[in-house]
Formats: sequence, C-alpha cells, structure tokens
Amino acid sequence: MSRGLSIGVVGGGAAAVCLIDALTWADSEPGTLTVFEPSPHLWRGRAYQMDTETLRVNATPDDMSVRYDDPGHFERWLESRDRVSGVRDGVDRLTGVRFAPRTVYGEYLEQTANAALGELRRRGWRVDIIGESVTSARRLPHQVQLRAGAGHTRTCDYVVLCIGGDSPKDVYGLGGTEGFVGDPYPVSRTLADVGEDEHVAVIGSGLTAVDIILALAAQGHQGRISLLSRRGVLPGVRQRPVDFTLRHLTPQRVKSLGRTRRGFSVEDVAAVLRAEFRDADEDLDAVITEIIRVDLEDPVDRLRRQIGEVDSPRLGMRILQRAVPESGADTWPVLREQDKVQLLRAHYRTIMSLCCPMPPSSASVLLGLVEEKQLDLITGLQDIAPAEGGGFDIVAADGSEFHADRAVSAVNAAEGRIPTGALPLVTSLMRGRAASRHPLGGLRLAPATSRLVTDSRPDPRLYALGNIAAGELFFTFGVPSLVDRSHDIVTAVLDHADTVRAAREERDLVAA
Repeated sequence: MSRGLSIGVVGGGAAAVCLIDALTWADSEPGTLTVFEPSPHLWRGRAYQMDTETLRVNATPDDMSVRYDDPGHFERWLESRDRVSGVRDGVDRLTGVRFAPRTVYGEYLEQTANAALGELRRRGWRVDIIGESVTSARRLPHQVQLRAGAGHTRTCDYVVLCIGGDSPKDVYGLGGTEGFVGDPYPVSRTLADVGEDEHVAVIGSGLTAVDIILALAAQGHQGRISLLSRRGVLPGVRQRPVDFTLRHLTPQRVKSLGRTRRGFSVEDVAAVLRAEFRDADEDLDAVITEIIRVDLEDPVDRLRRQIGEVDSPRLGMRILQRAVPESGADTWPVLREQDKVQLLRAHYRTIMSLCCPMPPSSASVLLGLVEEKQLDLITGLQDIAPAEGGGFDIVAADGSEFHADRAVSAVNAAEGRIPTGALPLVTSLMRGRAASRHPLGGLRLAPATSRLVTDSRPDPRLYALGNIAAGELFFTFGVPSLVDRSHDIVTAVLDHADTVRAAREERDLVAA
C-alpha cells in the first residue's frame, strides 16, 4: 500500500470510533486520516454525551466492546476505571449484572479513540480533526473531494460516511411551543426546570421514553407522567445472561445458504431457527407468540410478566436476542424483497423492542411508578396540541381528553432516514451519481463491504457505516454490528489500496 493513502471519515461518533480502532490494528503503512465532526460531543455522539449516570446502556459489557474479535475490551477498561475511582457503577439491583452508565461508555469511546489516534500518529500517520460539517462531496476519477461548511476542501482516496442517526421526530408539530422538549438529551439539562408537580407527557414508548421517565424519577419528580404512544410497545425486559452458543443461525451458515439459494425466504429463516431451538430444547412457537401478541396484551401486564421472567431458565428469547444482532446483517441481504417489506411493516418495531431490551431495574422503576399511580401508559394517541393559556391538550383513541403541563418527544427518527444535517452531503452524492437511495431507507450498499452502490456497481472509494445502511442491513446501530462492519470496511479499503499499488508497480515496471 502506498504511503500517501488518505482516508476521510464523515462523522465522529461511536461508529467512527469502531472504524478508527479497526484501522489502527490493521496491517497498513502510514497515511492520512481526516475526521469531520461539528458536534462538541466528539467520539460520544448524541447517545453517549455527558449526562446523568441514571441513564444506562441496555447491554452487558461484552456486547459493547469496540475492539474487533475482543469482546472483553470494554469490560477490562471498566475494571481498570473501577480500581481508580473505587466505584463500580451500573450494577443492576435485580440481577447483579452490569449495565454501565451511558456517560461512562462515552468516556470509554473518547479514551479508545484518543488511544487509537495516538497509535496511528506513533506509526507515522497524519491525523486531522476538523470541527465542521461536510456539506458536499464530489467523486473524482480516483479520489473523493469533500467540502466542509466553511469552504474547507479535502481530497481523499477513500471516504467513509459515519453520519449517525437523526434527532427525534416532531410528529405533532410542537416545535417552538413553550414547554415542549424536541430533543431530550442531555436530560440533565432539558428536564432540569420541570416543576416537581407538573404533569409531563412523554411522546413515544421506546428506550428514549424510558430514559426520560427514569431521569424524572431520579430527580424526585412527584407529578403525573403520561407515556403516550399509538401501540404502547415498551422495550422488552432483558433476562439474566446465560452462556450459550448459536449453532445454526450463524453468519457463516447464512452466507452459505445465501450462496446456494436464490431468494432466501422467511420460511427458510424459520427452518434454521427451528433447528436452533430444537437443539436447545426450546419452543420457537412461544417466541413467535410473544411477537404477534404484542398488540393483544395490556402493556402493564406485559411489563409485569417480563419482569417475572428475568430469571427464567428458558432460552427462547435469549436465542432471538443473540441471533438478530449477530446474524441479522447477513440474513437481511439474501431475503426476498417481498419478505423484507412484510417484516418491516408488520414486525420490525416489535422485534426491535424485544431485541433491544431495557435493564431489569429500569423496568422495575417503571412498574413501581405505574403501581403508585404516578405513571400512566396511554395507547392509541390521537393528537397532542398546544393549549390556550399554556401546556398541551391530549386526545386518546377512546375520545378521552386531558391536559399536560410539559411535553417531551421520544419518537425516534425512522431507521435509515437521512439525518437532516447530512441531507446536503447525500444530495450532492446522488446528483453526482456517486450514491443512490435504497427503497427501504438509507443508501444502497454492497453488504459484504459496505461500499456505496450506483447502477449495481459498488464504489471502492465510498463507504457507509451505521443507520444510513438500514435499507441494506437489518441491524445497523448496535455496537457489535458497527464493529463487524468496520472490520469489513477497513479490510476492503486496504485490499483495494494494495490492488491499486500492485497495478501501479506493474505499469512502472513495464514502462521501465
């Protein structure tokens, strides 16, 4: 690989950390790395910025390592931090399992990124961090030219888009209304002035909504909290971890099946899953029932039942929660298009709620607030609008109406939606025929390499990582997925660079 290799990374959040760490430990000669990130939360992103330690990651340390093929990297970092601080943060009081505070995980991302960049510099790399947004990109014959907001231009051999997700959706057009919080993070700031007895309406029922409720409870809020959503689908409750290994629904098996069959169907996936469940002496139909009954069971009853199953010896839900993030990215590309559409329409939100569960102690706090009559879970939300004289008027599906003093949006942007801040960049790539939209969201990619695809041709100079790949890859935002895709991208970049170098050397030899 030539010494002058240059790589541009658009975005400086968790995805970029995974990518840079993969690059650091790859076998490469020195080059130039340029990272563009306008946010003050460099390496932390929106999810892991400085905030109250009440907010926890919803996965155990072995699922949060950014180091490829080293699941213990984050856990060792935590243990080292514990020895220095003398405090072991994030231990779940119901199970004793550790769910680190998100602000602590942000610290891990920062330190890992800085260590990786230090190692690159030690090996002779030039590293530049540019605190600006990339507003446009132009594909040159053998490079990509990036233009930042202040007119700064940088030309790179390879570019990776790590632009992250968008802020919550303002579904009801409440932006600018006094008392409305459009983006709840950091909650230590956005919820600080909420009156102790005010009635707070939380719009949405996912992990962000859980964060808001936990933060209000932690600051001693005494007023009513109404959790408003159309379906009332709370995140599932994570069960106590059990050590087991997938035997059938593995990335290797899925890739093999994809090569031998044209049009992998949901039935094919179910057959492989049944073999997995059969070997574990588990019942797949019980998990399917859990998925399809979500709209038939009262949300509070479901919450209470799942808390009661935290120590269940049954492996069914654990198999699903392991298989989707581990093999979902490899299964999704080989599925028939009609099956993808059906899954997204009918079951995506439910599967994600089960596969991205909350810690048991978080669920316990929610149930306690419900039983104390402080928290209401209201399904079938019809409308919420500013009220005369302040606050918000809310209409439920049964026609009932009530008033809230505050409203906080927890409606996350759709997966694969191009973030508002990245639209100029993505638009410039599409106009230059260097990128194309995927009909299911995000941009078209080659799944094996994460290269952008136009006219069915993967571009070896342009890559995308994270939510922007949601149309092509089913599970894009979990750390394990980011780590795997980062490894694939770095491998593809270095392999292409070696191919280009070899061809150049051959031409020079012939010319001589």
